[in-house]
Amino acid sequence: MPRTAEPTRDRIVAAAAKLFYGSGIRAVSLDEVAAKAGVTKRTLYYHFRSKDDLVAAYLSVRDQPNLALFRRWFEETGGGVPEKVRGLFRHLARSARHPKWKGCGFLRTSVEYAELPGHPAIRAGIVHKKRVEAWLAEVLTADGIASAPELARQIMLLLDGCFAVVLLHRDPTYMETAGDAAFELVTAARAR
Repeated sequence: MPRTAEPTRDRIVAAAAKLFYGSGIRAVSLDEVAAKAGVTKRTLYYHFRSKDDLVAAYLSVRDQPNLALFRRWFEETGGGVPEKVRGLFRHLARSARHPKWKGCGFLRTSVEYAELPGHPAIRAGIVHKKRVEAWLAEVLTADGIASAPELARQIMLLLDGCFAVVLLHRDPTYMETAGDAAFELVTAARAR
């Protein structure tokens, strides 16, 4: 089996991430993950006690990079906070136009584990979504918006809603429309 300089645990998580995001958690076996990572199943179990632990690790490693991407998109978008918030949705729409785009890994996983509210993957998804919401509230508060926590929650609903609708329709313009709605909400909140 091929060896790389990348630590074994990281290789396993990277392989799982590709397979889980591409095919769904329940559709992928641990044998497939081990083969893609170039390790034995025994080695996989040395690093992860169960598939549940591997799923939680897959989501945990997506958390900070996804949040960093949102921050980068926000900063790269010109204009004030309303334009920057709309820019998040525009960037998401551009990503959704890529043929390999499969939506939000956190939301897709939550659907697969909907009947297990205490599952480690559900907890990892909650942590991520709360971090994004807290970051939005922080940005909105810094802009002087008194209703920042409530507005951040509304924007989260628009974000997660457009992920779901775009997955159904395969039409990224829904993200652009959600961005326009977020722009209007932020603009109205700034005027109060």
